[in-house]
Amino acid sequence: MLSNKRTIQQVIEWLHQEESIQQNIVHWHTIEERAAVTLPMPAELHPLLKEALNNRGISQLYTHQLSAFEAARSGKSLVAVTPTASGKTLCYNLPVLQSVLEEKEARALYLFPTKALAQDQKSEINELIQEAGLPINSYTYDGDTPANIRQKVRKSGQVIMTNPDMLHSAILPHHTKWVSLFENLKYIVLDELHIYRGVFGSHVANVLRRLQRICRYYGSDPVFICTSATIANPLELAEAMIEKKVELIDNNGAPQGKKHFVFYNPPIVNKPLNIRRSATLEVRKLAGAMLKSKIQTIIFARSRVRVEIILTYLQELVKNELGAKSIRGYRGGYLPTQRREIESGLRSGDIYGVVSTNALELGVDIGQLQACVMTGYPGTIASAWQQAGRAGRRHGESLVIMVASSDPLDQYIIEHPDYFFNKNPETARINPDNLVILVDHIKCAAYELPFKQGDKFGQTDIEDVLEFLTEERVLHQNNDQWFWMNDSFPAHNISLRSASQENVIIIDISDVANHTVIGEMDRFSAMTLLHDEAIYLHQGVQFQVEELDWEEKKAYVREVDVDYFTDANLAVQLQVLEEDKHRENEKVSTSYGDVAVHAMATIFKKIKFDTHENIGSGPIHLPEVELHTNSAWVSLTDELKELTEERLEHGLIGAAYSLKGIIPLFVMCDPKDIHVVPQVKASHNQQPTIFIYDHYPGGIGLSEQVYKQMEDILTQAEESIAQCPCTSGCPSCIGTDTSSEHAKTDTLKILRMFLV
Repeated sequence: MLSNKRTIQQVIEWLHQEESIQQNIVHWHTIEERAAVTLPMPAELHPLLKEALNNRGISQLYTHQLSAFEAARSGKSLVAVTPTASGKTLCYNLPVLQSVLEEKEARALYLFPTKALAQDQKSEINELIQEAGLPINSYTYDGDTPANIRQKVRKSGQVIMTNPDMLHSAILPHHTKWVSLFENLKYIVLDELHIYRGVFGSHVANVLRRLQRICRYYGSDPVFICTSATIANPLELAEAMIEKKVELIDNNGAPQGKKHFVFYNPPIVNKPLNIRRSATLEVRKLAGAMLKSKIQTIIFARSRVRVEIILTYLQELVKNELGAKSIRGYRGGYLPTQRREIESGLRSGDIYGVVSTNALELGVDIGQLQACVMTGYPGTIASAWQQAGRAGRRHGESLVIMVASSDPLDQYIIEHPDYFFNKNPETARINPDNLVILVDHIKCAAYELPFKQGDKFGQTDIEDVLEFLTEERVLHQNNDQWFWMNDSFPAHNISLRSASQENVIIIDISDVANHTVIGEMDRFSAMTLLHDEAIYLHQGVQFQVEELDWEEKKAYVREVDVDYFTDANLAVQLQVLEEDKHRENEKVSTSYGDVAVHAMATIFKKIKFDTHENIGSGPIHLPEVELHTNSAWVSLTDELKELTEERLEHGLIGAAYSLKGIIPLFVMCDPKDIHVVPQVKASHNQQPTIFIYDHYPGGIGLSEQVYKQMEDILTQAEESIAQCPCTSGCPSCIGTDTSSEHAKTDTLKILRMFLV
């Protein structure tokens, strides 16, 4: 084990030499350093701006920065697509600051997907403004902005930074207070465009429809400047988001330090079952070695629970050498002050390591990290490159280690490095016309400004929706106009980010005299993570849920010290409401349509740290939740006489497990966005069926994509199970929910029948 301060090169050397590590390295990919490609500053650039850049050592622009400046200045909306840490910020800061210097009244609105990113970019632009002594007012406007400053921002803010949630609930509904912004809006910056996919992207596309509608009302027509990490369809996504013609800028001129990308597969601890050592424990070993060498390291994990488990392990491991405070956790649900403190600690070097969910995947400036360790494949190639980009952000050598879990998707990626390094990243999909989402935003838009006969919402005809809302007595029609007629304020009840409209607040009652709010969680997640007796982890501290008040949406937790965490099961029933698409042959039918999903949290298990053995369980008493959504499903119309019902059930469970892992390869989504449910006898046709449904009311287009590619997805699932070295099924192919010795052969038999 390494200890004491070492350079990143010494750590890389150690990885090459340490036999216990070397035998688990499946692939070592080195990306050589690349020199910058630059061009002279544009002649029209304001002298003060030029001077500020010179003071920062910038005398020329990267090719993509110059292209973005020229496109924006000529009134073209654009999307700049370059890797992490390639200077995308100047793609929008330069044209915006130039315009404000030329015309004092000009305004710009910056949208960042998270508050942390908005705060970070405020520091970046303000440094530039102060260094040059530019007469420009730049502010962030979010939930943390004090009330006494808000009026100043509205009246005199020339560059206003916010997030889509704040735009949706606090700016657009009160547009009459923001007249100077909307009348003079020249630029809208949409940073980290690739984040706007699925549910969140579909919501934000509608928020942008509302924004552009208000701009037209005040007589402005702003240019959009979008930036994105590498995805397969940045131009298509940008044009779908803003419903305008967009120019693609991808001539990246930024330099790049040498980067080592290591694929690491934990050792097999049970050969017949092909069970590998836990990825979490391997991450503890690898990240612990980096931290003890004082290499600044970021560790990514896919879930909040996993973040907290790894954080607990690492703090324990290095508390004597570095002190527990030198390793911190970072994820959604933390309070803003905690997040700011962690970001500045990373920049100053007081914090050596941070364990994060994908919250830090985005471009928050956390300084010069040298190493990145991923606990499992993040779910998409684009995300993996974003996370890898957090190491070696400026120059110099960096190291990225992806530690695979037993998940089928992880095992596929780790065994097919060519797929990862050579394939185009995934396609980001949104569906702004999802009826549930669309109706919500038409309500908000009607509150903001009345609709007239013949109005469209973006490019969409909405007369049917307006008539429906009139019948429901939400809107009032007067001649050829529709007005909001409700007392309530629609935006407050609509969350842009989660499938449930309301969050559960988490309250710490450890101190009887002083109850404090320590976080929040969406209701669907709360069913399995905040039920009574659940262990909730926050900043490495364990809390037990004393009570989940489902009606009041409050979870009361108390600090405890136990050697286990909890994991809950969800029981799901499905019913087909309507079939929209269908194809079949003599043995298989494939369909797509609307379904009703009934989900219920049933039991929870207590799982011991280190050994991960099950040490107890208990029931969960929560009401059933109903969800209407879209689904693809595939049924066997041919009878399976050779399999008993029990073997058929085990085979379908194995096939569903494999499909859940494989689907994100084909549809750019978080694995949590899509659910796979097998049924021995589906209620609508009494046939063995596998349902794949969108985990969101009304669906967001993921299962429709699955329907189109069903044969390819089934083929990939069959291949990955057939190639798995286990004898009768394992966590890398068909899961561990079945103990049948025939499970693997039965799963393959069923998948091959689906592929006839």
